[in-house]
Amino acid sequence: MGSAYLWIKALHVLAIISWMAAMLYLPRLFVYHAGVEKGSAQSELFKVMERRLLRGIMTPAMLAAWPTGLWLAWDAGFFRSGWFHGKLLLVVGLTAAHGMLAASRRAFAEDRNTKSSSWYRVINEVPTLLMIGVVILVIVKPF
Repeated sequence: MGSAYLWIKALHVLAIISWMAAMLYLPRLFVYHAGVEKGSAQSELFKVMERRLLRGIMTPAMLAAWPTGLWLAWDAGFFRSGWFHGKLLLVVGLTAAHGMLAASRRAFAEDRNTKSSSWYRVINEVPTLLMIGVVILVIVKPF
C-alpha cells in the first residue's frame, strides 16, 4: 500500500467520525429545540447552533467521506465484494438521513417545524443503527 492510500484512509476515517458525531448531535438539538417557544431567544440560539453544525461540520464531513470512501473501495477492489454492496446501501441510507435532517433544520429555521421532541428522539436512533450495520460489514465482512 502506498502512502497516498494511508493518507486517504486517514482522511476518510476523520470524515466519518465527524459526520457521525454531527448526525448524532443534530437530532438531539432538535429534541430540545422542539420543546421551546418559536421566536424565543432559546429558539434563535438553537437555529444558530443547528446551522453551524450542519454547514460547518456535517455536510463538509459527508462530502469528504464519499469521495475518499469510493476511492479506497476502488483502489482495494471492494466493488466486487458483497459486504461492500451492503455497506454502500447503508451509507446511501445515512446520506438520505442527512438530507432529512437538513430539511428538518430548514423547517426549524423558518419556524415551521411540526414534529415533536419524541419524534426526534426516535429519529436520533436511525444514524446509530445504520452506523452499527456499516461497522459490522466493514470489520466482519460476513459475505
